[in-house]
Amino acid sequence: MQFDFFPSKTLTWYLGKTFLIRILAVLIMLVLVLMMLDLLSNTAKILAYEGNGQAEVLKYVGLRVPQLIARFLPYSVLLATILTLATFNQNSEVIAMKAAGLSAHQILAPLILVALGIAIISFGFNERVVTRASATLTAWEANDYGPVPDDPTLRANIYLNDGNDVLMASTISGTGKNIVMQGVSFYERDDSGMIVRQFRAPVARFADPGWRLENARQFDVATAEVRNLAEPVIVGPGITLTQIALRKVDPDAESVGELRRSIQALDSAGRRTAELRGKWWHKFSGPLSAVLMPLLGAVAGFGLARSGHLLARAIIGMSLGFAFFVVDNAALAMGSFGGYPPLLAAWAPFVLFFLLGETVLIRTEE
Repeated sequence: MQFDFFPSKTLTWYLGKTFLIRILAVLIMLVLVLMMLDLLSNTAKILAYEGNGQAEVLKYVGLRVPQLIARFLPYSVLLATILTLATFNQNSEVIAMKAAGLSAHQILAPLILVALGIAIISFGFNERVVTRASATLTAWEANDYGPVPDDPTLRANIYLNDGNDVLMASTISGTGKNIVMQGVSFYERDDSGMIVRQFRAPVARFADPGWRLENARQFDVATAEVRNLAEPVIVGPGITLTQIALRKVDPDAESVGELRRSIQALDSAGRRTAELRGKWWHKFSGPLSAVLMPLLGAVAGFGLARSGHLLARAIIGMSLGFAFFVVDNAALAMGSFGGYPPLLAAWAPFVLFFLLGETVLIRTEE
């Protein structure tokens, strides 16, 4: 094996430019197709809110596209790898490069360099764009695509316990004693867990202790009677501001620094954080998975095209790439349940498939 990975500046530029163009082309194609499918299922929900129109649909597209880019960028790198190397193989360019003395690793080096640049850009894009878009979209969806206050403290889908009783809110905003909940439902339950009484209110404010429901509607399960309450009612005296601060964390909507602080806060309160720690590590290993794709898809670029095995090699390369994503998701799930330590859950698939890709490449080509 040769270790001078970039012997020709011209060839490096040609391979890298071709690979980058195909990554962008595949990514644009995937995002456009998936965005159209997404709109088919969600446009009706967006327009169901009175006053929503084309502007709101475009707003949804603007918030959803960053999520699609972040999720499918590694897939785009994989498909671009197979497309690029299969084309080079079919046109005998790989044979020409090997005849010039280049090894398989030297042919792949410019592709891996481009993939590394993509991974770095992807990490920054996730931190600066995707997290904010995810937080905004989650809050908007929780508000049934209605107007959402421009508040950085806004959070969505809050679930809190006061003994057997449960308080749920579609959104919550503010800090300290100025916290305001909207779209509130409170369920009084007996010792067996059965619901005895239900309260619904558009707004709830901190009453120190408890939460004051304004313009509430009460439903008694035993009598099936519904009443509109003229006076505010206090519920959930055991739900404190500390519980609000330790709400359910959405790792997709928080940057690395924010998620780390949330994990530390939950740790200090004795809460389980294995799932969040796995997601924190995955914020690094996820974008870096793009670097693996040229290695896993490399099998499509070698071997004689005229042997008739080019399609089979492309399928094998695609299968290796998609197997990585399956194992990666399975490892994260196992980490969430405590089956793997968070660090192992996030990085084990990367290391495993890196070794697998290197083994296949060295045994077959080097």
